[in-house]
Amino acid sequence: MKTLDDLTIGEAKQLAAMFNGGGVTDNSAWEIGKIYLIRTVTMIDTGKLVAVTPQELVLEDAAWIADTGRFADALKKCQFNEVEPFPTGRVIIGRGAVVDAVCINSAQREQK
Repeated sequence: MKTLDDLTIGEAKQLAAMFNGGGVTDNSAWEIGKIYLIRTVTMIDTGKLVAVTPQELVLEDAAWIADTGRFADALKKCQFNEVEPFPTGRVIIGRGAVVDAVCINSAQREQK
């Protein structure tokens, strides 16, 4: 009788595919390449979504939005009262911390 320890890499991949490997499915609501405003339990981030993993969202051109001002107006105009850009590169957000997210038209990168 074969045990899990006896599986070949190919067999393990087939087994993982049967259960989606815990990954993101084709019907995920996230759209790679779109710019998002993401509210987490502690802060608000904006940026272009470049990757989605089972546990993380990865943004580029990201900023921490310390103060949105009037929220509905900020979403329409993509202008925020206080913006703290992350350094150039990728920012990783734990998906377990996400409260909600919305696509926006542009990401503000100038410190304000």
